[in-house]
Amino acid sequence: MAPQGSPIDASDTAGPVPGDDSPLTVLIVADTFPPDVNGAANFAMRLAAGLTERGHDVHVLAQSHNNRAGAFRERHAGQTFTVHRLLSLRWLKHDWIRFVYPWRINANAARIIDEVKPDVVHIQSHFIAGRGASNQAVKRGVRIVATNHFMPENLIEFTGLPRFIWPLSVRIAWKDAARILGRAAEVTSPTRRAADYLEQQTGLRGVHAVSCGIRAADYTPSFEPRTRNRIAFHGRVAPEKQLDKLLEAVALLPEDLDVHLDIVGDGDQRRNLENQAGKLGIRDRVEFHGRVTDQRLRRVLTEATVFAMPSIAELQSIATMEAMASGLPVVAADAMALPHLVHDGENGYLFPPGDSQALADRIERVLRLPEEELLVMKNASLRLIEPHDIDTTLQVFEHMYRGEPVEDPITEVPPLSAKLREQFRSLRRKVRSATLTVD
Repeated sequence: MAPQGSPIDASDTAGPVPGDDSPLTVLIVADTFPPDVNGAANFAMRLAAGLTERGHDVHVLAQSHNNRAGAFRERHAGQTFTVHRLLSLRWLKHDWIRFVYPWRINANAARIIDEVKPDVVHIQSHFIAGRGASNQAVKRGVRIVATNHFMPENLIEFTGLPRFIWPLSVRIAWKDAARILGRAAEVTSPTRRAADYLEQQTGLRGVHAVSCGIRAADYTPSFEPRTRNRIAFHGRVAPEKQLDKLLEAVALLPEDLDVHLDIVGDGDQRRNLENQAGKLGIRDRVEFHGRVTDQRLRRVLTEATVFAMPSIAELQSIATMEAMASGLPVVAADAMALPHLVHDGENGYLFPPGDSQALADRIERVLRLPEEELLVMKNASLRLIEPHDIDTTLQVFEHMYRGEPVEDPITEVPPLSAKLREQFRSLRRKVRSATLTVD
């Protein structure tokens, strides 16, 4: 195990024999899993589906949403695998978070591990399910891999604790995370910035940066001239996403842009945001889609002009990656991992977190681009998303599961060369010149 402040040593736990390429039995333990809609749930689902597609025997331990417990063969992302659903309780301070019964998790995890006999247990958090499964895996000498999707900023508002105690609560939460994650042979986080942040907060060392990954081929960019300016957002409708700032920004945009905003996703802030849109006089230009099918989401992204992500607590942002795979320029808060995806002035713009006017200015800058320059940004997003291919992510985890040495995938795409930048500047000058001539 890896105590706080020491390197993570993959030799401390049992597991498959390094170099053996035979199929693995993997138990993925998730405190949130579909039908939940969030980045951690989506990653766990895609990981399970991807490993299944590669021939492994995959099991998932997750919460039940319908008071039915048991092992079910479920189909997700085109693949069928076994999901062990446990009875759960909804957190009363939140509209969708559900936790498996804390007083039963150790017994349930022990039973499932004994039945499945996994080569590796991959926990997705240090909360109740991850905690219980890691307890039992340690007792049985089963190899543990952990991925951290946790940030206190995402949950502290739902604890019911008074604000004056939040700083202390955050420190206690990180200390607890260090203890549980320290049991793993390998710990990962979605980006280098997120991995460094985790090491800083917990004292753990050797945290790997492994992208959540997406399959870009599942998304369809459109290179047709736009018929209307459409801004898209996809994700939880929660406080840390700062969608109130996005609505304020839309209200600040000039009327001649004829902007329409699509908000895909649901959450506890939806009613407040609908009321805010009404007060701002933009309710007729904002559509709250709620939860939609994957097909509908991809259609919204394909039809959009720009993607907005004002969130301040993104460890990677799968939603932003999906937008980039759809060929969209992105306007994002200059916070946490978003600058890892959005290169200012190349595939979009960054703005100071919480600054509605700056967000509006950056969006307007994109929407006023001539079609040729917009295409440049679209292609930049497609270029920058290429290293986040899901197959690379799956291959890295396979090596980790087997106890083999790994190198973190390189996802930082170098800036455009001076020659290409000059070509793009030349294109912009020609476009502007042609526009002035026509006028």
